[in-house]
Amino acid sequence: MKAVLSIRLLIAAILGIVGWRVGAAAAGWPWFVPLALGGAVLGYLAAPYVTTIPFTWAMKKLAAVPTPTLLAGVIGLLIALLASALLTLPLSLFPGAWGRVLPLVMAIILTYLIVSLMMSRARDFFRFLGFTHEASKEAVPMLVDTSALIDGRIADVSGTGFVMGQLLIPSFVLAELQHIADSPDPQRRRRGRRGLEMLQRIREDSVVPLQIVEVEMEGDAVDDKLVKLSKSWNCPIVTTDFNLNRVAELQGVKVLNLNDLATAVRPVVLPGEEMELRIIQEGKELGQGVGFLDDGTMVVVEGGKRFLNTKVEITITRVLQTAMGRMIFAQMKNHERADKGQ
Repeated sequence: MKAVLSIRLLIAAILGIVGWRVGAAAAGWPWFVPLALGGAVLGYLAAPYVTTIPFTWAMKKLAAVPTPTLLAGVIGLLIALLASALLTLPLSLFPGAWGRVLPLVMAIILTYLIVSLMMSRARDFFRFLGFTHEASKEAVPMLVDTSALIDGRIADVSGTGFVMGQLLIPSFVLAELQHIADSPDPQRRRRGRRGLEMLQRIREDSVVPLQIVEVEMEGDAVDDKLVKLSKSWNCPIVTTDFNLNRVAELQGVKVLNLNDLATAVRPVVLPGEEMELRIIQEGKELGQGVGFLDDGTMVVVEGGKRFLNTKVEITITRVLQTAMGRMIFAQMKNHERADKGQ
């Protein structure tokens, strides 16, 4: 705050002196006094808009740029300045105003083209130089969506050590999570608070580094901002939102869906396998009973209706993979009850 005040006072003093000199040279007494005061007031009021506000905006934009991309942009700027310096002499030989204008125009064009190219191809550039290790592909930062935090399984996965990259929580995702936690609807409020609890759990217990990044993106919906940020930073999105998954894939953004991960790590169940299962409800067809495995997979047991609330031994007959998930069909082992449940 002291630095901001000092800058405002300095610019106010400079414009006040300018107003004094202009008034004294052009109008004389008593006009230079109000011109000096007007310049000082204008400088004090306008100082933030030409100093601290643009500086803060630029720093936020730079903070949102990944380090490799920023470094590639700096290298591109140096290359552009070198190329512009080499072209200055031959271009300055043009007659008249062309010799003064062309070097500047060429420097601007080269700077824009080379810096843009270097920043867009930063990863390929460093890989060509041999600075990108193959293992770094596994350590790519990941943007975490609100749905993944509310779901909670990201905390369990990150705690296992299988996640190698850094988890990034954009500020707009955190804001949406806080908005849900403050919702008047009890169910939404519980979901939001669960998401905040999972965030705190990851921060305290997970071996994966977690960072909340202050970044501003254009767009109204959080999903749109996430997709744009993912494309800008070239990193995947962790989510459980089906719609976000589809939209991101259509735009060429990589998505890590926790539901796909859960499906992939489900235990393999094969026809003919025997297991114990607790029948907890009736099935749709006559005589069927329904139970669930530990991972939530539904098991439909033929003839299991008469063993409700009982743990029985079953034999797997069929395993079906549907759009809604996996469904298992089984029958009673030896068609008789095994043992009573708890």
